[in-house]
Amino acid sequence: MNCEVCHLKELEVEHFEIREVLRCILHTIVFHRALGLVRPKDVDSELFEITYVQCGDVELDKKIEEKIDQFIGWVEKHPNKKSQICLAFYEVKNKQATWFSNKIERLYWEQWYVNLNVAQHPKVHSSKSHHSKVVVDPGEIALEDRSARRAALETSLREVLFQIIKFVNEKKDHIPPVPNLEGVSFPYEITIPSSSDSSFGMDMFKRMLQTGHPTMLN
Repeated sequence: MNCEVCHLKELEVEHFEIREVLRCILHTIVFHRALGLVRPKDVDSELFEITYVQCGDVELDKKIEEKIDQFIGWVEKHPNKKSQICLAFYEVKNKQATWFSNKIERLYWEQWYVNLNVAQHPKVHSSKSHHSKVVVDPGEIALEDRSARRAALETSLREVLFQIIKFVNEKKDHIPPVPNLEGVSFPYEITIPSSSDSSFGMDMFKRMLQTGHPTMLN
């Protein structure tokens, strides 16, 4: 099966911005891969001048919030690290059961990699020079820097949302038939970095998805 991959532009965010950024991105992706049984809900971002659309499904919203909570917990334990979240869509295939197991295949057909670089709060150092007669408030400099950084992040986030829309409009041939399942979305999973921070495990997972190799579940 053809598995399409989209690596979204990396965003540099501060800790308090993670939740809103991930809400915008994850809900936008899921909405554009919804099955049609949705009640579209426009949501104004709490931090940015951006409006995005949710599917209006309580269970889906709950799952996304749980994954965001888990990711924020991981970031707190692993500061100063770039991190990646994978949102993958798959088909479910039942394999022939044996006497000791009932095998189910997950055939991945699309995955999205959300790349974040969580920055620490900038430290402002005031420099004194005997040639300078102008006193500059470091607090004002910090406020201006943060405002400029926030504006840059908002622009980059808009670019990511347009990247998502461009991808879903161009990549359609790989989408499988609509499954006979309850819910508003194709089957999906959201993967965050493991608590053990095992790069080997994540690399194996990525390779598995990029080749469209099925996962076997008991």
